[in-house]
Amino acid sequence: MSVAPRSLKTEPELALAEQYRAARAILPGSTAVARKRDEAFAVFEGLGLPHRRVEAWKYTDLRALMRVAVPVADPPGAVAVSASLAGADALAGLDRHRLVIADGHFQEGESSREALRAEGVEVATLADFLAVDHPRVLAILDTPAGAGEDAMTALNAAMATDGVVVIVPAGVTVSKPIEIIHVSTTAEATASYARSAVQIGAGATATLVVTRTGPLGIGYQANTVLGLSVGEGGRATVVDIAADGDRSQHLATFSARIAAGATLDHLAVRAGAGLSRLQGFVSLEGEGAKLTASGANMLGAKAHGDVALLIDHAAPAATSRILYRNVAKDQAVGSFEGRILVQQVAQKTDGRMMTNTLILSDDAEFAAKPELEIYADDVQCGHGATTGQLDGTAVFYLQSRGVPRPEAEALLLRAFLAEPLETLGDAALAEALGPILDAWLAGAAD
Repeated sequence: MSVAPRSLKTEPELALAEQYRAARAILPGSTAVARKRDEAFAVFEGLGLPHRRVEAWKYTDLRALMRVAVPVADPPGAVAVSASLAGADALAGLDRHRLVIADGHFQEGESSREALRAEGVEVATLADFLAVDHPRVLAILDTPAGAGEDAMTALNAAMATDGVVVIVPAGVTVSKPIEIIHVSTTAEATASYARSAVQIGAGATATLVVTRTGPLGIGYQANTVLGLSVGEGGRATVVDIAADGDRSQHLATFSARIAAGATLDHLAVRAGAGLSRLQGFVSLEGEGAKLTASGANMLGAKAHGDVALLIDHAAPAATSRILYRNVAKDQAVGSFEGRILVQQVAQKTDGRMMTNTLILSDDAEFAAKPELEIYADDVQCGHGATTGQLDGTAVFYLQSRGVPRPEAEALLLRAFLAEPLETLGDAALAEALGPILDAWLAGAAD
């Protein structure tokens, strides 16, 4: 009697393979793009879902946490998109250009493409961009530099249905922020894959807001990738807002290349999602490049939230400043992994990383792992991490001044989380982000 060999693939991995085979013929792109997608999916199949033995995913065992691969979403109807956007504006009152991606598909009718063109900004959909047979097109599906073989970015490259390609020409200053909003509209659990690229030309200036949102109570899954390049002397401000529904799973990846004399200010504000991961790969490629990366990371209920950053100093005299503030309550589980890599050529590097965490309940957990890897000998680098509870003395002081204890704790938490927002240098945008903190803090006080 012979026994069939047991498959080592999990059910979600098998389902994802079936989904790719079914979608392959209708995914956008030229013949060369189709081959690139096949190569990317082969990488995913070879690696499988990340697990704790993969060092970069040590704190997010996706093989254990992802129990099912839900069906890929169909293009949504206009009514569903409008309704979802009406109830999901995380930046109400902020004047900005909008590029809307709903369930992984670009929405022309809800987007400000013509207004951006009037400012000299080129905007294409990923689907249209991939139809052009050119090496520059294929590069948009490459794995981010520094990510190595990453299963989930490879899966995104294989399955991406749409996204946007934004080019800000040299010397152009965009008058108001550009928001790329990813929204889930379906009443049932579906999956979406979107991939975007933004190029800020030499001497150009732009602010980019990436917002991720979706309904409560729906176990939708999203995998998004953003690639950014900032040309010589350019300046980019990027705000990443995660406001997903409480049962969602959202894996977000961003990569950035910063040229000589260019500056990138990156802020992540994270509140929501049942399972989330933000992974960033930033390369300071030119002399004098500057990076500020900050985050306000809020975890509650049974949420699992992971932030993983790699900052690669690949040129001399570059500067990086990393500051992440984390708050975990209830039975939430979170982690921060940050690594500053200083290559041998990167003399005169100035790199600093700090992560601070407040634990608000006995059942919450948070792991912090800041790292330095230095191959140059003329550098100034440092890193640190703190974990603790609210300062009882500070709470007592406020109470002694007549502030009730819940309000005193909320005030201290607000101050703790607001500091990363101040790194933006954009008062209007920072003020628009404040209600996200306040809404989460109102829940924390319940």
